[in-house]
Amino acid sequence: MSGDPHGPGNGEPRGPVIRAAGCVLWRRTPDGPGAGVEVCLVHRPKYGDFSFPKGKLKRDEEPLAAAVREVLEETGHHCAPGPRLPTAHYLVDGRPKEVAYWAAEATGGSFTANDEVDRILWLAPDAARARLTQPRDVRQLTAFLDVLPAS
Repeated sequence: MSGDPHGPGNGEPRGPVIRAAGCVLWRRTPDGPGAGVEVCLVHRPKYGDFSFPKGKLKRDEEPLAAAVREVLEETGHHCAPGPRLPTAHYLVDGRPKEVAYWAAEATGGSFTANDEVDRILWLAPDAARARLTQPRDVRQLTAFLDVLPAS
């Protein structure tokens, strides 16, 4: 034992990194091109929060494939992935977690409530910023707006 005050493994985090992926899912507003965009927030009853669709990678799954899969599973929408967004890093129960994100345009589908997500909201960016639970998700929204394709 090293005697390191930070715990086992000479200060290493507890356990392996939790790898996840998700998207800032967006669509043009129904008013048509130039009218603006809406982003999709998911409500997870287990945590009582509003966030972007995301989830853990399956064994040997590529992050982008996981992000697209999670969008479909959580929102019922297919999507066309676009620019990569910053990776979020944070702790969950003392374990490091990293979530790879992409901007992704919704291409069709419909939502059905499930055990993980009981509702979704399509909101203008300012309304989404006010509704997001975690500051790290607000940072993802800001990064998305910086790469948003012109109409």
